[in-house]
Amino acid sequence: MNASPTYSIETRGLTRRFGDFTAVDGVDLRVEEGSFFGFLGPNGAGKSTTLKMLTGLLQPSGGEIRILGMDFSKEPEAVKQRLGVVPEGLALFDRLTGGEYLTFVGRMYGLDRRLAADRGEELLAVMNLTENRGQFIVDYSHGMQKKLALAASLIHNPRVLFLDEPFEGVDAIAARDIKDILTSLTERKVTIFLTSHVLEIVERLCTHIGIIHQGKLLAQDTLDALRSGGVGEGRETLENAFIRLVGGGKKETKTLSWIT
Repeated sequence: MNASPTYSIETRGLTRRFGDFTAVDGVDLRVEEGSFFGFLGPNGAGKSTTLKMLTGLLQPSGGEIRILGMDFSKEPEAVKQRLGVVPEGLALFDRLTGGEYLTFVGRMYGLDRRLAADRGEELLAVMNLTENRGQFIVDYSHGMQKKLALAASLIHNPRVLFLDEPFEGVDAIAARDIKDILTSLTERKVTIFLTSHVLEIVERLCTHIGIIHQGKLLAQDTLDALRSGGVGEGRETLENAFIRLVGGGKKETKTLSWIT
């Protein structure tokens, strides 16, 4: 008999309203421990709003969030100690060096100065940023800043990692480094919650998928199960499954009137 799955993230009836507009409408998420969960949706679907509620940046209008079995509304500090977050807008302190920034973040999570500095050095090495440790962050490339933000999100040994568009504007070499690190984390039972518009990356990395549209959760399942839900034999691509679920069927090709 198989044991019931352990969920790192659970929501029940999660809702967020802005005046008369409901951005997230009664979402029930179940994200298994150690899974690589891709959270997808068209622009304006409610992805970012959901992510902000799951990371404590936005208060829900209704519903419940449980992270690692803890009620977020009752134990916010305990939950946040176990989360790592890489937001789309990185918001780094760009007048610190890379080494200083990681030590600062480690100290904010309660690590003593020596441990924070040691972990920072190890993270810089893993991210191939050791040569840039003394360089101001303002002088980092966009890809280097993404890797530094990921390093900062890991310094306190989180059990759940939230990533908002981590590959946007990142070159192929930096993207490969980030993918390798993320894959190694799931092997250690870290749960990763990823939002991205690049479906090819999601399809390559994620084990489970959730799709939100107009504030409602349309689907959540394993990647293989989701791709097997189309019409006909064999598996469809994640892109085709996504378009089928959000209602973006085949349309007439649009052209520009002045281009002939």
